[in-house]
Amino acid sequence: MSNDSIVVDGVTKNFTLRYHRTIKQITIAALRRQQISDTFPAVDDVTFSVEQGESVGLMGLNGSGKSTLLKLINGVMRPDAGKVQTRGRIAGLIATGAGFHPQLTGRENVFLNAAILGMSEAETNRKFDQIVEFADIGRFLETPVGHYSSGMFSRLGFAVAVHTESDIFLIDEVLAVGDRPFKKKCMARMEEIRKEGRTMFYVSHAAASVRKMCERVLVLEKGRLVFDGDVDEGIRYLQYDDDDNESVEEEDLDEELGADI
Repeated sequence: MSNDSIVVDGVTKNFTLRYHRTIKQITIAALRRQQISDTFPAVDDVTFSVEQGESVGLMGLNGSGKSTLLKLINGVMRPDAGKVQTRGRIAGLIATGAGFHPQLTGRENVFLNAAILGMSEAETNRKFDQIVEFADIGRFLETPVGHYSSGMFSRLGFAVAVHTESDIFLIDEVLAVGDRPFKKKCMARMEEIRKEGRTMFYVSHAAASVRKMCERVLVLEKGRLVFDGDVDEGIRYLQYDDDDNESVEEEDLDEELGADI
């Protein structure tokens, strides 16, 4: 792996799309010789490597495979073909409420989530006040997280993730946004993480923040890696218009919060 922090080598991940949900529907479709399901590659033979300390942006339209690739790097999913290698502790936010237990309070989930990310109880105790202050969820800290909105889930999850000492930081920007002040706070903290020399892998639709945070861009299109190189060239490849950046970001927010691919 030499000085590589992340190595993705010929990675493919297939998903199955089912057209019929009930046993009755499946039986009727089979009798009529209709197609019951379809398998497609969400990530299709992708190869790249990221050096230690590099900040890489991952861009592409909704459904291009960005979130799936992030989960493969994080180890939440296993590839069907190829291999993913990472070096060191990984932290970040790749799914809303990942690692949270709905019946436990926000306070209890901070300790649970921190433990999942590899933090000791002593480390979590030391950083607890900073995490809570960053999340800014007020009295809801003592409420079961099953009652939280997706935005509150994200705030708490992001707060724990950015206070975890890690070698690699993965972030799906869509999951890190809330209101404008919180978003600004997230971006400022991510910039600190980048300056600390950690490897950053950053999924975003926003051309301006990718320009600010990253020195290299990967572009996915229908699961395939179609561009790997200069940030401005990658943004031009996608034909993202900076003038429309804010509206694109806000329009895509709700859509991508529910996206699995």
